Amino acid sequence: MHRRTLLAAGAAALASPALAFPDKPITLATGYAPGGSTDIAARLLADRLSQHLGAGARVVVENRAGAAGMVASEWLKRQPADGHTLMLVESSSHGIAPNALVGGTRYDPVTDFSHLGVIGTAPLILVVNNNFPGETAAEVVARLRGAPKDTFTYATSGVGTILHLATEMLALDLGTRFVHVPYRSGGQMLTAIFTGEAQFGIAVLASAANQVRQGLARGMAVTGEHRFPGFPDTPTLAQAGVAGFDLETWNVLLGPPGMPGETQAAVNQALRAALAEPETYEKLLTAGVLAWRAPNAPADARAFMVREVAKFRAVVDRTGVRLEG
Repeated sequence: MHRRTLLAAGAAALASPALAFPDKPITLATGYAPGGSTDIAARLLADRLSQHLGAGARVVVENRAGAAGMVASEWLKRQPADGHTLMLVESSSHGIAPNALVGGTRYDPVTDFSHLGVIGTAPLILVVNNNFPGETAAEVVARLRGAPKDTFTYATSGVGTILHLATEMLALDLGTRFVHVPYRSGGQMLTAIFTGEAQFGIAVLASAANQVRQGLARGMAVTGEHRFPGFPDTPTLAQAGVAGFDLETWNVLLGPPGMPGETQAAVNQALRAALAEPETYEKLLTAGVLAWRAPNAPADARAFMVREVAKFRAVVDRTGVRLEG
């Protein structure tokens, strides 16, 4: 009788809801301050993940800004691997920094995390001052290509950002050189282009979309392989005459290393369910993110990260851009 009692108690413990995932609020960290495109996507996903993880699940966004996401990435690596601490990362912290930072980052984007799913990709957009010569994207590209070196000044949100890399890659593709003026934020960068302090720049589409729609500057071409659905009339740089130009930023959902397979599967299933919702797709599109539609299991997300790290390594090597720690 005593043995049967012990067995029954053990079975009850295994079935206890307290052992189910999640059994407490989940922290979804970002490496940036509130209000940016990464933060907007994180808050949207936090709401939808809460719904799809089951009754009582709660996902809370925590902004841990610093060093373009590197501070938060180092922090995530040290967190318990129980699935209750996640992070939405992007190309700066996990594509560019590991390749461009002198001495390297204190984390490896492939081996030091659990890869839970790709959220989506976001193109950049070539933005020019309203007085820049050329009406079409092809004419603007031709003017950039044909001008003597150092004729045009371009703005970015900082040295070593994807905007810096993209513009230096554009200069190499066009066989020319531009004068780089780094600002402290995307907002300052766009203001410089609007006012004519800089003639052009390659901006994050999500950051520049409203200003372009308002006519403060002209959005000429996007940097992805395909046109962006939110700006269907804007050609790609490849269509404008820069063959093979394909460089986008992206968001991936990560956890600390060593998360149990069943926990990874639960988070991944909730993420895929959220991304399949038409309303979520539209809201991400408004935020400048194209929701991921390719296979998206944890193994697929890890393979995506491997490919993107290699892609950014090639861009960093080609442009020679480096970050000082």
